Amino acid sequence: MVRLKQLWSSLMVLAVVVIGAGAVPITYLESAVAKGAVCLDGSAPAYHFDKGSGSGVNNWIVHMEGGGWCTDIATCVKRKTTMKGSSKFMNKDFGFSGILGGKQSTNPDFYNWNRIKVRYCDGSSFTGDIEAVDPTNKLFFRGARVWRAVIDDLMAKGMSNAQNAILSGCSAGALSAILHCDEFKSILPKTAKVKCVSDAGYFIHGKDISGGSYIESYYSKVAATHGSAKSLPASCTSSMKPELCFFPQYVVKTMQTPLFVINAAFDSWQIKNVLAPTSVDKRKEWKNCKLDLKKCTAAQLQIVQGYRDQMLAALAPVRATTTRGLFLDSCHAHCQGGSAATWSGAQGPQVGNTKMAKAVGDWFYERSTFQNVDCPTLNCNPTCPAVSTED
Repeated sequence: MVRLKQLWSSLMVLAVVVIGAGAVPITYLESAVAKGAVCLDGSAPAYHFDKGSGSGVNNWIVHMEGGGWCTDIATCVKRKTTMKGSSKFMNKDFGFSGILGGKQSTNPDFYNWNRIKVRYCDGSSFTGDIEAVDPTNKLFFRGARVWRAVIDDLMAKGMSNAQNAILSGCSAGALSAILHCDEFKSILPKTAKVKCVSDAGYFIHGKDISGGSYIESYYSKVAATHGSAKSLPASCTSSMKPELCFFPQYVVKTMQTPLFVINAAFDSWQIKNVLAPTSVDKRKEWKNCKLDLKKCTAAQLQIVQGYRDQMLAALAPVRATTTRGLFLDSCHAHCQGGSAATWSGAQGPQVGNTKMAKAVGDWFYERSTFQNVDCPTLNCNPTCPAVSTED
C-alpha cells in the first residue's frame, strides 16, 4: 500500500512537470503605466513570451488574445474585476499550442520563433484612447496605448532585428491584428517579411434576423465608449463612419500588408451575436437554435445557410489578390488555430485537403498561394469537429 502511494505520488509529480513544460510565465509591463498604457482598471498590461531559438531567433509572432468587447460603462465596469479588464486577475502561466506551439511536430513553420501572447484587458480590440478618467468609475480606455507599449517593449527586446514577423490573434484579438496590421509593418524593419493572420476575426457587417444590423450599432457603442476613431485605420475612417471600420471587409480593401484569414463560414460567435442577437430575438425563437444548430427548424437552418452567403460577399476583398490567404471551412466553430489538434492534428479541419498549419506556412513562406473555400453546407466537411470550437 505504501509503495502504491509512493508510485501514485511520483506519477502526480511527473504529471505536473509534463503539464507545466509548455507553460510560459507572464510578463507585467510595469513601465507602460507611466505612459498611461493600462488595462481598464489601471493595472499594467501583460504578455507571455517564449524566446526563439536556432533558425527562428530573429523571427517573431505576436498573437493578440481575444475576449469580446465592452460597449458602455456598465459592461466595462463588469470586466474590470476579471482577467479581461485587469492584469491582477490573469493566470500567471499560459500553455502555448497551435500557432504558438513550441513543437516542430505540431507547428513546423513557427515552433522555434519568438512567440508572444498579448493579454487582452481593454475591451476595445486595442483601439481605445481616452485621456480623461472618470473618478466615479475609474475606468481607463487605453487599448491603443497598450498595444503600442507592448510592441515598443518587444522591439527593445530584439524584434527590431526581425527578419520575419507575424501579427496574429483570435476573435477580438484577430480583429485587432487586422486593424493594426499596416501599423505593425511600418514599425518593423523595412527588410523584414511582415504578414498578418486573423483566426475568427473576420466579423462581417451582416444582417440579423430582423433585417437590421445590430452588430453595427454594437460597434458604434464600442467606438464611442473607448474613443476608438483616432486609432482605427485612417485609410478606412477617412471615408467611413468609425464603427464601420471595425468590419474587416472595409479595412482590408486598403490594407497594404498581406493577410491570411482563417474563419468558419458558420462562425459560432457570429451566428449567436451577429445573425441572431438576443436583443432582436423578441420571441426567443432562436434561443436554443443558436446554441445548438441541431435544435434549429428547417426554416432557421435556411437562414443560417444564408449567413454563409453574407460571409462570402464580405470576403471579396480578401479573395481579390493572391497575396492574401483564405482558409474558410464549413464548420460551426470560432477560433480554430489555438490548439495543436485543430491547427495541425490528425482530427483537425481540412480545406482543399490541407490543414491550416500547412496552409498558413505555405502562404507565409510563399511556397504556394492558398485561397480555399469549403463545401457549401453546414458540416458538409467530415473533418469538422463534432462540437463547435470556442476560444
